[in-house]
Amino acid sequence: MPHRQRHHRAVGAAVAATAALLVAGLSGSASAGTAPADSAPTAAETLRTDAAPPALLKAMQRDLGLDRRQAEHRLVNEAEAGATAGRLRAALGGDFAGAWVRGAESATLTVATTDAGDVAAIEARGAEAKVVRHSLADLDAAKARLDKAAAGLNTADAPVWYVDTRTNTVVVEAIRPAAARSLLAAAGVDRSLARVESRTERPRTFYDLRGGEAYYINNSGRCSVGFPVTKGTQQGFATAGHCGRTGASTTGANRVAQGTFQGSIFPGRDMAWVATNSSWTATPYVLGAGGQNVQVTGSTAATVGASVCRSGSTTGWHCGTIRQLNTSVTYPEGTISPVTRTTVCAEPGDSGGSYISGSQAQGVTSGGSGDCRSGGETFFQPINALLQNYGLTLKTTGGDGGEEPGEPGGTWAAGTVYQAGNTVTYGGATYRCLQGHQAYAGWEPPNVPALWQRV
Repeated sequence: MPHRQRHHRAVGAAVAATAALLVAGLSGSASAGTAPADSAPTAAETLRTDAAPPALLKAMQRDLGLDRRQAEHRLVNEAEAGATAGRLRAALGGDFAGAWVRGAESATLTVATTDAGDVAAIEARGAEAKVVRHSLADLDAAKARLDKAAAGLNTADAPVWYVDTRTNTVVVEAIRPAAARSLLAAAGVDRSLARVESRTERPRTFYDLRGGEAYYINNSGRCSVGFPVTKGTQQGFATAGHCGRTGASTTGANRVAQGTFQGSIFPGRDMAWVATNSSWTATPYVLGAGGQNVQVTGSTAATVGASVCRSGSTTGWHCGTIRQLNTSVTYPEGTISPVTRTTVCAEPGDSGGSYISGSQAQGVTSGGSGDCRSGGETFFQPINALLQNYGLTLKTTGGDGGEEPGEPGGTWAAGTVYQAGNTVTYGGATYRCLQGHQAYAGWEPPNVPALWQRV
């Protein structure tokens, strides 16, 4: 059995000092009357940015051109920016048009709004304001119309479309521009909302039929383990749906019998989970460079522009940034939506592997284009949607996360996946979710102002 570490709030003095120096005006920028108590943990403490191991920091340095101090600062800034963006999203309501970070250390958070009257409120929280034409709700609705229209079209020549908050448009990337125009016309999307960009490569899944290591499907194909999970007392792991169908058997890298696919969706989504036998134990770790354990402490979704690293059985550790969240991609097998698009590379056999920001699980590798020699892009299936779909609990160093909430109770429940905007009650008060995550014991709403705001 793996050693279980207790969830704790405190981080090292150096990291805490970094948070204070770099994100003044971001951390603790709650609205009047809802500011967290002095003893409440910061976002960086809640999301355990101090849990990032040396292997992950080294990969960030290599792939993002940082030194170690910059990598550490970046993780702190991204945690605080995510919390601030969540608070502003709640405060701006229908005016909110997206948020993103930029800079080598992600020191600048930009929040977009459709109302110039919101600028002062945004800047008061330490963020830059950008006034745009379309709200995020409008962009998401337009993208949903593209998804619906794509079901009746061949989108092989317009294989990627997504909401791009930085340009306040819905982008369709096409090998043939006419294919993009056809998709936009079929969806009835106003051209003022849309932009067509050219691309040369067709995305593909990273499933390797030649076999190799990590885990094998029906003793032939190879994929990578995503994140260890539990479902009640059953242990297993999350992975990509295209790796295997329900009922397919798996063996480990050591060729020892491992488990069976309990559920699999592909195309449409790219999610699956494998229940393992008693020889295998779910641990709260991702395999890092040199065999090091990388802690997983939660699943809080990262924002656009944030750093993200991937672990895969073919190419190991590689890092990059999140380009877009609400993305659709067409592979030869069909269209997948929504996935998150990144600048991280991957190659065949990496499918199903883990994406992690700091110590927060983000998703499992779906597919992409290019490779880790010349560079490329990848798409991952967000982990929270996978956990919610199959009723799974992510294995974390903070505990099992499946406990019922104790007193004072309410509708909040450990093990539940919450999305930004969801509301719960706890201790007689109502709270609004600021960032998508799976709840765990110790993450009760009053304890984590980075994730919940009292309303």
